[in-house]
Amino acid sequence: MKKLKVTLTRSTIGQTESQQASVRGLGLRKIRSSRTLENTPAVRGMVKKVLHLVSVEEVEA
Repeated sequence: MKKLKVTLTRSTIGQTESQQASVRGLGLRKIRSSRTLENTPAVRGMVKKVLHLVSVEEVEA
């Protein structure tokens, strides 16, 4: 099963509350912090909402 490696590349300052909540929900706190997450529709929805703040890679689990 493939997983997604999500890395925060830009600050959440000046973003909407829901975008900041999505970044926190993905488990990202500081710039350049990364998390490897399951490839589920919920995670994909959060990533899509903040795509301008993060970089995403598919990794083999």
